[in-house]
Formats: sequence, C-alpha cells, structure tokens
Amino acid sequence: MKVLIVDDEEMIRGVLREYVEFEGGTAYEAADGMQAVKMCREQDFDIVLMDVMMPKLDGYSAVKEIKKIKDIPVIMLSARGEEYDKLFGFEIGVDDYVTKPFSPKEVMARINAVIKRSKGEDKKEVLHFEGLTIDIAGRNVYVDGEKAELTPKEYEILFYFVKNEGIALTREKLLLDVWGFDFYGDDRTVDTHIKMLRSNLKQYRKFIVTLRGLGYKFEV
Repeated sequence: MKVLIVDDEEMIRGVLREYVEFEGGTAYEAADGMQAVKMCREQDFDIVLMDVMMPKLDGYSAVKEIKKIKDIPVIMLSARGEEYDKLFGFEIGVDDYVTKPFSPKEVMARINAVIKRSKGEDKKEVLHFEGLTIDIAGRNVYVDGEKAELTPKEYEILFYFVKNEGIALTREKLLLDVWGFDFYGDDRTVDTHIKMLRSNLKQYRKFIVTLRGLGYKFEV
C-alpha cells in the first residue's frame, strides 16, 4: 500500500505516516499541492490523502490536476466540514472526505475501505456465459438480452455461484454465506430459492448443477 500524504502541517503528515507504516504500508509526503501533482506524475500511488488549504496550490486544484494524469483514489482532509465543501469535493472525483480534527485510526479505516473499493472496480463487472449476461455492478441479469426479474435473494445466490465458479457448494455453506450465520433455515430454503432462480434463468439453468447428496455447483 503506497500512500501519498499531502498537508502543509508537518506534524499531521508525521502522525499519518506512523499509522500507515504501522499497517505495513509505505508513506510519501508532500507539503503542497504542486509537489503532490509532480509526485503523482512521476510515480504511482494506491491512494492520496489531500489537505484542502495549502500554499502554492490548494487541495481541490491539486486533485483536478492529478485526475487529469491518473485515476488515483483521493481522500480529502479539511478543517472545513460544510456540506458545500464535501459536495464540491465529490464532484471533482474525491472518494471520501474526513473533517479535522480526525482520528488517525478512522483515517486508516477509510483508506482501507477506499482502496478495497477501487480495486474491486477494476475487476470485470459484466460477465457473459453464452446468452446469460450478469451485470455485477448494476445487479442486473439478462437472458438472451432480456432482463430477468430476480428477487434480491436470487441475485445474491447467483452472484455467489459466479464468484465460486467450479467449486462444489454444500447447502450448509450456502445458508451460512448467503443467508447469514444467524438465519435459522434448512435445506429446503436453499432448494426452493434455487428452483426459482433456475426458472428465471430459463435454458441457462443448466449452469447450476445439482450435486446429489451434497449441494450445487456453477459450471459452464
């Protein structure tokens, strides 16, 4: 995890650097927006922590310049917590906004969440299995170009199958991971939902294979 910390206050940069390095990351520092833009042009970072009020080039202007060069996730750090400031930040491509004074632990949690989310977005979001199209980001499923009307639970089951393509899944495993550990159901719950899902997938129901005495598997 490479983190660029941009703030004109050396003490803030130092505190954040300690937390980043404690979690095994590598921290880089910039004291103003111009320096940050230059560093982003010369190397890659997983995320940028950007202060708003800085000399030479303010944080918002720096973000605009960085976004022209690379699509790097950005968390803004600001003493100004007005709604207008946050909305403006999101409009120019900021991923999150933390108001000063902040907890370094909270900042780290937000860093991890934004990085995880941004890496997830890099994955292929639309999957094709013959005439079956699964739009993971949009939570839509199309059968030969026609949208399938799935219930939320049917979506979850199908996406879980796709994520575990080729892996044998017991009914107990499906109950645990799709319904949750606190769900008190039985095998019939799984079978009933999969029966409805198969019906909605029409001829592509063939991809959901029954493993007699065990469970199911998504196989193409």
